[in-house]
Amino acid sequence: MANHASAEKRNRQRLVRTERNRGVRSTVRTAVKKARAAIAEGDKTAAAPLVSRASNLLAQAVSKGIVHRNTGARTTSRINSALAKLG
Repeated sequence: MANHASAEKRNRQRLVRTERNRGVRSTVRTAVKKARAAIAEGDKTAAAPLVSRASNLLAQAVSKGIVHRNTGARTTSRINSALAKLG
């Protein structure tokens, strides 16, 4: 338990930030899942906008520090490579 006012405030801030980050992380995961599903179906024209959206959301999450930089780059690279293989 927090013993100082500053520690209590940090705990309140942690709760707010955790909740905010959870929502962003969930949105990113959903977008990546939809992109991967569209790629698995094999329709490049349907998958391209979903991959683009997932890449944009990943970049935003990385810039806000919600997702690690390397994780965002790796995931973006993998879904872009999978899309390119549909050719």
